[in-house]
Amino acid sequence: MGAAGAETKPVRVAILGASGYTGAELVRLLLGHTGVEITVLTGNTQAGQEFSAVYPQFHYAKDLPALTRHEDHDWKDVDCVFCCLPHATTQEIISQLPEHLKIVDLSADFRLKDIETYAEWYGGEHKAPALQAEAVYGLTELARDDVRGARLVANPGCYPTAAQLPLIALLKAGLILKDDIIIDAKSGTTGAGRAPKQGTLFCEVSDGINAYGVASHRHAPEIEQGLGEACGSKDVVVNFTPHLMPMSRGILETIYVKLADGSTVEEAKAALEKAYAGERFVTVLPGAAVPHTRHVRGSNHVFMNIVADRLPGRAVILVSMDNLVKGASGQAIQNMNVMFDLPETQGVDMAPMFP
Repeated sequence: MGAAGAETKPVRVAILGASGYTGAELVRLLLGHTGVEITVLTGNTQAGQEFSAVYPQFHYAKDLPALTRHEDHDWKDVDCVFCCLPHATTQEIISQLPEHLKIVDLSADFRLKDIETYAEWYGGEHKAPALQAEAVYGLTELARDDVRGARLVANPGCYPTAAQLPLIALLKAGLILKDDIIIDAKSGTTGAGRAPKQGTLFCEVSDGINAYGVASHRHAPEIEQGLGEACGSKDVVVNFTPHLMPMSRGILETIYVKLADGSTVEEAKAALEKAYAGERFVTVLPGAAVPHTRHVRGSNHVFMNIVADRLPGRAVILVSMDNLVKGASGQAIQNMNVMFDLPETQGVDMAPMFP
């Protein structure tokens, strides 16, 4: 059971930017986590309100703190901070937090190890380069040892999580080529956040599908960074196109790859099964079963499979997961659990919701 015995004090948690979707999802999951206590919830634009006034589904949770401003704390009653603030905002706020805090950042500010790459894709100079050098990229199943000793964990993006889990395993096994990877990704509208935007209004999204960020989405360099490290090359470039779907949550990625000479789909599937044998949250489906977003909804589970393409020497990988859970808040809690030597599944070991 790890260090979470009955006499162990709970981890005191703060959620910065709690009024957004990932913040609310953290609250939902942490309310079922017996090893934590939520002591601070911040939301500068709703400061002073009860959390249930912003999210009425939490009226039953009588002990939740009210929303406050980020600046109104001395952090003495906090052990761990989940940062759910917008990109570029996070750097300066985290750099001002006391050093005793462990931090899981759900923004993109610390995911890219090269600050020049960050500046190129996010349109501004990185304001905390020393912290960037310290940050650990927290794809939990592949980085547990590094996460365990980290003070600052950069929680992966939703699209990169779904892409990297199968692709890193196959690249490490030498079963696919690094220079021929096409990622066709689809996400629900919560991936765009809660702030009102014309493109995510019901009438704009309902009854339609559209690509966005074509050849320019910021998750591409994050995916390439992970794949490059897996195969020891800085020259990995993927063809990545995301699409907005008329649903609230979920991610489905269809990934087209070229098998290495002499490799087979059967070997590739066996490599995935071996890589994730014993993993609670990553499941390689049997036979030719196809992952569905509705089969992982509301859970921290990732379903994947690989099948032979009709084109000789090629394969199709399919991956589904919930963008708000494994793609954000659930994986953040996994990382917190590892950082504090708690059982990794605690707070996120729930079955998917269906229907």
